[in-house]
Amino acid sequence: MPLKLDDKLVVGISSRALFDLEEENEIFEKNGLEAYSEYQLEHEDDILKPGTAFPLIKALHKLNSDGHYLTEIIVMSKNSANTSLRIFNSIEHYGLDISRAALVSRAHIAPYLNAFKTDLFLSANESDVQEAINANVAAGIICSHTDLPIDTESANEQIRIAFDGDAVIFSDESERIYQDKGLKAFAEHEQENAKSPLPEGPFAKLLKTISYIQKEYPKETSPMRTALVTARNAPAHERVIRTLRAWEVRIDEAFFLGGIEKSEVLKAFGANIFFDDQTVHTDPASKLVPSARVPYKQ
Repeated sequence: MPLKLDDKLVVGISSRALFDLEEENEIFEKNGLEAYSEYQLEHEDDILKPGTAFPLIKALHKLNSDGHYLTEIIVMSKNSANTSLRIFNSIEHYGLDISRAALVSRAHIAPYLNAFKTDLFLSANESDVQEAINANVAAGIICSHTDLPIDTESANEQIRIAFDGDAVIFSDESERIYQDKGLKAFAEHEQENAKSPLPEGPFAKLLKTISYIQKEYPKETSPMRTALVTARNAPAHERVIRTLRAWEVRIDEAFFLGGIEKSEVLKAFGANIFFDDQTVHTDPASKLVPSARVPYKQ
């Protein structure tokens, strides 16, 4: 009987998000596919260094411990099968529980995301992430930062995922009011609609899936912990709280910062990854915690 992925948290990850392939990508950008392929074949036995998303993937393995099988990690790469052995050698070296892959030889990845029931796609390639968002799959552009140490041991006892609110968990409806008409109009709109749930954003389904997994465990022993880290503050907080309540979704920690820098809060939370739609937040955050930018749907 075929393996069913419908009841799993399925994470698709590009090889460049999982491992440090910046040098190899530069070879591809400057010298083309043939030079890149030759380099990968020549260095097939050289183990790749962990990339920005490595700690998250390592931590997600905890969902498959103690007899549980709650997540499936799938490498989704534009590599060909012929150039992929270095990736699989590195996966084996680090003891990662990844046995499935989609290797599309420079074709578009987006058509395969729904075929694999993907809940989250992480990549360093902006166009691939944009296509995923357009296909209604939660996706983030991994922010690589040389100052961020990569924790290969995942020191957190829990998987910790932090989300921005507007344009990530929720739609960008309210964000657009703020951008077009300013803070006063935004605050008035949110007060007037405080009891009306916000429309779902690109990460709403993912948050609901995580919440479902959390309910499989006693609250005090849940392997996952979530945080909402938003620039909203009172009185715009009420609509957020009522929306999550209407969705029957659990958020373990919520920070209504009202313009305070998010980075230190994310560091204190110990985020394995943080999702936000604005570079003004992801750029500084990426110096302290793994971060990914969520593009707007086109």
